[in-house]
Amino acid sequence: MKATARGITIIAGLLLSVEGLHATDAPEVEAETDEATKLAKQLSNPISSLISVPFQANEDFGYGPSHNGYKFTLNIQPVIPISISKDWNLILRTIVPIVSQHDLFYVENVPRSLGLTQNRSQDGLSDTTQSFFFSPKKPGPFGLIWGVGPALLYPTGTHPFLGTGTFSIGPTVVVLEQVGGWTVGALMNQLWSVYTEDHRKTFSQLFLQPFIAYTLKTHTTFTISSEASANWNNTPGDAKWTVPLVFSISQILKVGKQPISVQVGGKYYADSPRYGPDWGVRLSATLLYPTARPKPGPVAGTYAK
Repeated sequence: MKATARGITIIAGLLLSVEGLHATDAPEVEAETDEATKLAKQLSNPISSLISVPFQANEDFGYGPSHNGYKFTLNIQPVIPISISKDWNLILRTIVPIVSQHDLFYVENVPRSLGLTQNRSQDGLSDTTQSFFFSPKKPGPFGLIWGVGPALLYPTGTHPFLGTGTFSIGPTVVVLEQVGGWTVGALMNQLWSVYTEDHRKTFSQLFLQPFIAYTLKTHTTFTISSEASANWNNTPGDAKWTVPLVFSISQILKVGKQPISVQVGGKYYADSPRYGPDWGVRLSATLLYPTARPKPGPVAGTYAK
């Protein structure tokens, strides 16, 4: 549990580094309420025109032959929208994972006579994923919001057990719809290795993230999602799919002048490869930077006041 405490300390330090809360007059409170409503909706949209910097801490348990292994991952995943024309945005999404894992590959009760030294812990960077979504600024038919583009996987792993040792590329797409407080959609990518380091295997993986979220007037969002992945190169007899079911609750807050979202969630792995995880927890804090300040009054596409 040391890794969990480390993740909580990182996020707590991030929040405490921002100025304290301050009072505002009535018109400013109304404007801030409208802004929070808009931010809550935008945060449920992976390709919204909102600059955000999430710090997402994950702790997963039940790994390894002993089922006592655990893995802590701090994902630093900034999202930057770039206006490239009057009708189109380019949404740049980057995920940089910092990992600390223990006993994922440890085999218990190995006779000392074998002279086997087991590497029980690994700490460092994992591979970096970067996605480029080209997305129209206005919703399409039936109110659909969509984006499509390339995704890249960079071999930034600092240990053979923390990365794939490949540079991979493939397509990525996201489609969603927002009606009232509801957001329903899915994000996917498929990556294939185009360069593989010596003595490493080729890489072919599908990532699929369906999600459904509901945002209350209190700017609280309840989300059910999955972050499933399929490793097509897994050996016969080993499951190809890793399917976590994720339930989370997030809340928009304002600390000083900085809007943030805090989130807590749990994960249950409906399917995973041999020696994969069984369950996990998630805690995150997201710094939000609206690209435009809303005017006082109801915001289109959100709840009327």
